[in-house]
Amino acid sequence: MIPPELTLPVAVLVESRPGATVWQDRVWRPLSVQEEAPPVPAWTKLREEEGRETWFAGEATLTLHRTDTPNYRDNLAAAAPRLWVLLRPAGEGVELAGATVDPGEAEIWTEGPRDILEALPMPAGIRALLEAFVAEHHVEQVFHKRKRDRLDPEALSRRSRA
Repeated sequence: MIPPELTLPVAVLVESRPGATVWQDRVWRPLSVQEEAPPVPAWTKLREEEGRETWFAGEATLTLHRTDTPNYRDNLAAAAPRLWVLLRPAGEGVELAGATVDPGEAEIWTEGPRDILEALPMPAGIRALLEAFVAEHHVEQVFHKRKRDRLDPEALSRRSRA
């Protein structure tokens, strides 16, 4: 049985490359998400070639809530399910601000003017766990259209003072 709220750590790799303008020294972007972290501390440079650097940014925590299963289902139904990673500018570089499999939450994250949000392919193990979570906790919500109350014109008219 999967609990109604589940947290999963995911390892995030980011890329840094030279900026294309004089106003930006480096350009950062999320590169990939892995199910297991490499055995190194966060913000360790893993590779460098032709000015491009690959960094292990650290671990982000995915939190799954049973009330969000409709959004997870929409993500899983896509041709290529995604996992979104958010980087936030910090000093000379960036910080790992979060990760999500919820497209609604990812949309909210687009509101930060300087934040960097990237949709990355979802690893197979996380996809399998998400599918199991949705299968166990999703409850189909039936849409009920509310009917308006009939207005009583007499109740709306001005009352005469007697």
